[in-house]
Amino acid sequence: MKFLRKIFDNAHAKLNKSEKTKKFFPLVDSVDTLMFTPNHTTKGGAHIRDGIDLKRTMMFVILALIPCLLFGMYNVGYQHVLANAEAADWTNVDMFLHGAWRVLPFVVVSYAVGLGVEFIFAIKNGHAVQEGYLVSGMLIPLIMPIDTPLWMVAFAVVFGVVIGKEVFGGTGMNVLNVALTTRAFAFFAYPTSMSGNNVWVSGFSDLKAAGNLNVDAVSGATPLGDLASFAQDEPAYSTLDGFIDNGNSLMDAFWGLYPGSIGETSVFAILLGGVFLLMTGIASWRVMFSFFAGGLAMALVLNQVAGEDVYMQLPAMHQLMYGGFFFGMVFMITDPVTAAQTNSGKFIYGALAGILGILIRIVNPAYPEGIMLAILIANVCAPLIDHMVISGNIKRRLKRVKTA
Repeated sequence: MKFLRKIFDNAHAKLNKSEKTKKFFPLVDSVDTLMFTPNHTTKGGAHIRDGIDLKRTMMFVILALIPCLLFGMYNVGYQHVLANAEAADWTNVDMFLHGAWRVLPFVVVSYAVGLGVEFIFAIKNGHAVQEGYLVSGMLIPLIMPIDTPLWMVAFAVVFGVVIGKEVFGGTGMNVLNVALTTRAFAFFAYPTSMSGNNVWVSGFSDLKAAGNLNVDAVSGATPLGDLASFAQDEPAYSTLDGFIDNGNSLMDAFWGLYPGSIGETSVFAILLGGVFLLMTGIASWRVMFSFFAGGLAMALVLNQVAGEDVYMQLPAMHQLMYGGFFFGMVFMITDPVTAAQTNSGKFIYGALAGILGILIRIVNPAYPEGIMLAILIANVCAPLIDHMVISGNIKRRLKRVKTA
């Protein structure tokens, strides 16, 4: 480690020799502070010495995302085998390697483009590279359909970083979750490439064109999308029991071996990351709990008024298990920058997002996933929620003073 420390010290000294090279200081400094604790101290006022900084906090979140990434790689390969009539002899290793081959380019493009934008802004503005994109760079690939063209991912990342963060002042100042802003841009700018049956299974369109698609094994649709349009193609889905019996049980939803965004399908993998974030104190249990409670309450209410609507009849826990609900609960709604800051506000903020997510998803079956929009709406409402909570606290304290 001393050898590396000496290399960074020499690089800093050479860059600081002239004004021409000084502007490139953020490039070296970003790698330096990623590997070593920054050599910064406070100059005055009360402060706490701590061995963890923002970069290391972000690395904890990335570690929590690893189970979702690895499972996503396997599931991509697994869904490809189900769809490919000529891949029946593939082993689990073959499935994982195929998935890794398809998923890793998403990660590379996300980090290369996103950090490239960060470096440009850092050099232009003369400040250190901000750490916030370390997590966003991993989240973005995990919330994308596997057949999304990489150039679309690149454009969406540029939009997400510039419009979602840099225009607000950078890390810690953004109002909207950067990863969800990226996903929203891709969804509304390229809707046909971000939704429909052709985007969730690796090589689905190519297999169909070549005549190798195993139509008896996979339709290409996500379970929620399949249920929303059950009456059109699948007579077996004309009842809720028919849908559940066709590989859509609660345990099927828990393990996540079904088509969907790369890292969002497995509740098991997501909960592994969630437990890690709670144990390390990175994520807020208040936000997670209220998000879950709000979504569960909304699903139960809609179950009671479902009538003949099979989509509304889907049991509440099935609704929560499928789609991006749990992924949003653990990794999106808990973003400390865009979430409410007050303890009471966190309960309101999480519940609002959970209620809206299930409401958008069920009431509008043409858009069978509402978690992204619900969290973005909650992001916008977070400052107002905090303002209301603080104003309420002030009024109660003033009232106590008057009566004292």
